[in-house]
Amino acid sequence: MPADLEAPLAPAALTPLIVGVTSHRNLAAGEIDLLREQVRDFFASLRREFPELPLIVLSALAEGGDQLVAEVALEAGARLVAPLPLPPAAYAEDFGSAASRTGFAELSARAQVIQLPLLPRNTAAGIAVPGSQRDAQYAEAGVFIASHSHILLALWDGRGSDLLGGTAQIVRYYLEGVLPGSIERRSGARPLVDRGDESLLFHLACSREGNDGSTQAPEAPLRPLQARWLSQSSARPASEGMPDDFRLIFRRMVQFNQDVGRYCEEILETPDLPPNASADAGKVIDRLFTAADKLAMHFQKRVLLAMRGIHVLAALMGIAFVCYSDLPSDWFDPADMIYLFIALFSAGVILDRVARRREWHRKYIDYRALAEGLRVQHYWYRAGVAAAGSIAFAHDNFMQKQDVELGWIRNVMRSAGVNAPDRQGVASDELAAVVEEWIGAPSRGGQLGYYSRRSESRSRVHRATRRLGLACLWIGIAIATALAAFQRSLEPDVTTSLIAVIGVLAIVAAARESYSYRKADKELIKQYVFMRNIFNGARAALEAEPDPRGQREILRALGEAALAEHAEWALTHRERPLEHGKL
Repeated sequence: MPADLEAPLAPAALTPLIVGVTSHRNLAAGEIDLLREQVRDFFASLRREFPELPLIVLSALAEGGDQLVAEVALEAGARLVAPLPLPPAAYAEDFGSAASRTGFAELSARAQVIQLPLLPRNTAAGIAVPGSQRDAQYAEAGVFIASHSHILLALWDGRGSDLLGGTAQIVRYYLEGVLPGSIERRSGARPLVDRGDESLLFHLACSREGNDGSTQAPEAPLRPLQARWLSQSSARPASEGMPDDFRLIFRRMVQFNQDVGRYCEEILETPDLPPNASADAGKVIDRLFTAADKLAMHFQKRVLLAMRGIHVLAALMGIAFVCYSDLPSDWFDPADMIYLFIALFSAGVILDRVARRREWHRKYIDYRALAEGLRVQHYWYRAGVAAAGSIAFAHDNFMQKQDVELGWIRNVMRSAGVNAPDRQGVASDELAAVVEEWIGAPSRGGQLGYYSRRSESRSRVHRATRRLGLACLWIGIAIATALAAFQRSLEPDVTTSLIAVIGVLAIVAAARESYSYRKADKELIKQYVFMRNIFNGARAALEAEPDPRGQREILRALGEAALAEHAEWALTHRERPLEHGKL
């Protein structure tokens, strides 16, 4: 075994690197050993570049490439998760050889097995025999793997195919969001146009063996065993390395894990799951939400500290300059004021540089956006919303068209949902508990209470800012009027002092207005009022809807609205970073 694969595993972390597998079953026998070596090198390269991200491999354990990759993944120390489209016994019946069935049983024993639920139109009897229902279940497994993968590893001949759920269709779905056939996808799923370049595929071109023993080479101009990176907009040889945009996404995931370990160590006290454990997805999502929420609050405090410090320093700089330029020199040495001006400016630059170097603003925005996305994911899971409309994932609706840097947030949400493809049979009291905890009421918590309080408090702060500005304006006008009326009778020093007061008032008002703008107070008030109305409307609609299925649809629509608003919030704040030179 190469030395790279013998390295110790990364410590337990909240966010793993998930590699999904899609492959042909009939790989050419003469290429299997070479493909195995390439897969081993692929995992070794990921371990070298991102040792802080525990590796999870999603494989349906079908014969051929699925089992090959699963075996190598276990050798590499990865956790193996196996989403199965059918019950194990029925699934194994589709394998063409006893060796494949034995391999499936051995790998299943070492994997965390996830039994995917039946699609809405499928029945146990319908999937028990070959046919469209069984094919749709296979396609569901492929969609689940593709939807939860950070990197999709495809052992594929490069040819298109009409086979429902075949490798070609899963690759197309992963890169383009298109899956022809009878698998239902909600209208809220990934859009086909105006999408970010966020799906990364590692393609190993392979030949296929026919039933008559013949070998079919990959589609030209591909060559057998050729390796390349593919995304929605680019293709590059594997020798050139992973595209930089995706490397940045994975580095952001590493930073999240590091920040959790640095600032929220108690979250990691829960032991990491053993390879064959069945995780409670609700606990996984809640653990991630708690971490993201704590980190967001931690960095918010630092952002506010830096923002207030920079604005106070800027105001003091302006006042020092007014004193230097306008006040009589016999009051103090003007040189003291210019030295103070320079010292205040230097302090502001240092504070700005520290905030930028440590990425307080970026981390606050990212972690808050992640926390709010996980909040929706958590309540959807508890309410069984995913059961209401085939395969649906919260990350399908979040940050779809944003900066590629924000792709790491969707990646974390993908990993959070790996352990929970669906949750059926949610009791009515659990559904009611979700409504109370998530929506709540204006006077007793929940998001409705939160947005009601925040809209009122932000409105008060905004009104105070306006009153301060008006007070400074009218005091300045009053002083200017007095100067105009009594300018001939006033002593020069008094006149100069009054002019200095006008300047100081203008500086104070401008600094407070700039601080309010940087905090996006006006926009946040509108957002809070909008979200309060959304949750109010959802509460009224839920009270009028007795059917649990209808209630889940209301909760789905509520979650989609919340995800859209949180994405808008993140963009608004990303456009207003700390900038010492632009106050």
